[in-house]
Amino acid sequence: MCFSAGASITAGVLLTFAGTETLRKVHKSSQIVFACIPLFFAFQQFSEGVVWLTIPHKEYADLQATATYTFLVMAQFIWPILVPLSVLLMEKNRTRKKVLWSLLIVGVIVSFYYLHGLVVYHAHAEISYMHINYKYKRNFQSPFSNIPTALYLIATLAPVFVSSVKRAYMLGIVTGLSAMVSVIFFTECLISIWCFFAAVVSFVIYYSIRESHKKFHNESLFPPPLKLERQ
Repeated sequence: MCFSAGASITAGVLLTFAGTETLRKVHKSSQIVFACIPLFFAFQQFSEGVVWLTIPHKEYADLQATATYTFLVMAQFIWPILVPLSVLLMEKNRTRKKVLWSLLIVGVIVSFYYLHGLVVYHAHAEISYMHINYKYKRNFQSPFSNIPTALYLIATLAPVFVSSVKRAYMLGIVTGLSAMVSVIFFTECLISIWCFFAAVVSFVIYYSIRESHKKFHNESLFPPPLKLERQ
C-alpha cells in the first residue's frame, strides 16, 4: 500500500488473515493456487512496508534494495503468471483451457520482460507526495506503458473473464476498475497504488472460495437425486 508504512503493514496483517481463512475454505486441490493469492498480496504489502521504513535511513540501503526488488518481482514477474495459472488449474472446459494456456504464455513473456528490466537497469524506490515511486536508475521503458502494459493487463484480467468458474468475473471487474483509477489519478506511483487496489480483490477471492465451499458442503449433505434412465 502506497500511503504509509503503517498502512502497508496493517494491510499485510489483514490480508494474511483473509488468506488463511480462504485456504481453510479450499475443498479441491485445484483451488490452492487461487486461494493463495491473498497471502501473496500480504507478503507484497509487508515488503513495501519495509521500503517505507528504510527509505529515510541510508544505513539500511541494502535492506531497502532487497525489499524494493521483492515488491517489484512480485508485482511485475509473479503476478502476470500467477493469475492465469491459478485460473487454468481450476478450469474444466477444454476450449477455455486452451485460451487460458495462451494467456499464461502471454503472462510468462511479459513477466520475463520486466525481470530483464529489473536485472539490467536496476530499480530503486523514492517517496513522492506521500506515495512510493519505483524508478529505474538507467533508461528503461516504463513498466506500465504501450505494449508491455497491454500484455500485462491481458495476462492479469482476461483469464477471470474466460474462466467458467462461478463469479470469477467479479475478480476481473474489481481489478480492472482499480487499474483505471490508478492510471487516471496516480500515474506517477502507478505500480504501488495499483497493487494496493488489487489487494482488495483478495476479499473477492475469499468470497468466491467460500461460496464454492458452501455449495460443495451442501451437495455433500444433500446430494441431488439420481435420474433414472428410461428403458
